[in-house]
Amino acid sequence: MKIAIAGATGFVGSRLVKKLKNDGHQLLIFTRNANRAKQLYPTSRFPNLEIISYQPMESGDWQKAVSGCDGVVNLAGETIAKRWTSKNRKAILESRQLGTRKIVEAIAQAETKSSVLVNASAVGYYGTSEIDIFDEDSDPGDDFLSQVCQVWEKEANEVKQAGVRLVILRLGIVLGNGGALAKIIPPFKLFVGGPLGEGHQWFSWIHLDDLVDLIIESLERNDVEGAFNATSPHPVRMSKLCEILGEIMNRPSWLPVPDFVLEFLLGDASKLVLEGQQVLPKKTQSIGFEYQYPNLKKALMDILPRV
Repeated sequence: MKIAIAGATGFVGSRLVKKLKNDGHQLLIFTRNANRAKQLYPTSRFPNLEIISYQPMESGDWQKAVSGCDGVVNLAGETIAKRWTSKNRKAILESRQLGTRKIVEAIAQAETKSSVLVNASAVGYYGTSEIDIFDEDSDPGDDFLSQVCQVWEKEANEVKQAGVRLVILRLGIVLGNGGALAKIIPPFKLFVGGPLGEGHQWFSWIHLDDLVDLIIESLERNDVEGAFNATSPHPVRMSKLCEILGEIMNRPSWLPVPDFVLEFLLGDASKLVLEGQQVLPKKTQSIGFEYQYPNLKKALMDILPRV
């Protein structure tokens, strides 16, 4: 397959590119930083990969390159792991809204249209709760991240007007060598690890390799369509995550980070770690997707030796 990817130099995208390359696919990379992409993907190791510079929220010649691609994967979006100032909120929303709109435009206008768009979203779609259980049929929430996800998905849904199959993946917290774990693990190494806040919040997660497999399955299977939760079938509370981390690392996990410290450091963005949601991948399991790492302990035992 010939596959175009936006967001290919990030935590998820870089692992996806390597897996697709090993599987023999032809790749087209849209990036704002061509130099970084060239360092990650040198021609000597990635001969079937083409790097195209683009501004994701602007129309341009890059859109013509989508023609002839069998599938498109959109993982691009401004990071949410920073203070949610008015300026940052605008960037978080518009990078997803306008970036997805331009990709959909490119697919719709292509002489030879892609057969599928795989577009990222997030479990933030459902809002937060300590008691509710969410699956793909659950209603959206009404907080900032939920509103961002709803706008994001609305833009992606426009691709169906062009007769293109759409798969939306609502990502949980992705665990791998980097990402969220890179911020959680250092205190444990210093013997001061513990839950963020009271530890009651739900932690809906997925191993990076499982997410990459789910993206590829979404590209390859014509019967996969609609919104799917990209999460493990076994979410845990934050306190349980820290307990398992401490056990594997042979470190204590009793020292919590108080709410007020995170609120001081992150402002409204502290909700990312102080509030969560229990999300189950009902629809993902219904298509027969097989997880390599359905359980958190197995996932962490795979990841931690490489961190």
